[in-house]
Amino acid sequence: QVQLVESGGGLVQPGGSLRLSCAASGFTLSRYAMNWYRQAPGKERELVARISSAGGNTRYGDSVKGRFTISRDNAKNTVYLQMNSLKPEDTAVYYCNAPDVGYRRVDYWGQGTQVTVSS
Repeated sequence: QVQLVESGGGLVQPGGSLRLSCAASGFTLSRYAMNWYRQAPGKERELVARISSAGGNTRYGDSVKGRFTISRDNAKNTVYLQMNSLKPEDTAVYYCNAPDVGYRRVDYWGQGTQVTVSS
């Protein structure tokens, strides 16, 4: 079955960096665009970054442009989110998302990884 497993979250000081990973299995990753979302306490889930199936096109939320970079390694079935210049407002649970997978166009989500930016 489809699985998305995030890792790499943790506690970091403002201005620091983290790299999140999303290990995908159970489907052909290279056929699908992938997303990173985040959800902070009391807020709606928001799109952080999106990458096309081959990695040639990316899109970012306004709040992370210039600081975050999404990438993928289809040979390793993994999607990454490099987060630099982190701010306290980046604190959230970060989720990997595979949208519209298969003929049934099912959305799959990982369990999330907590990122806390605090001094």
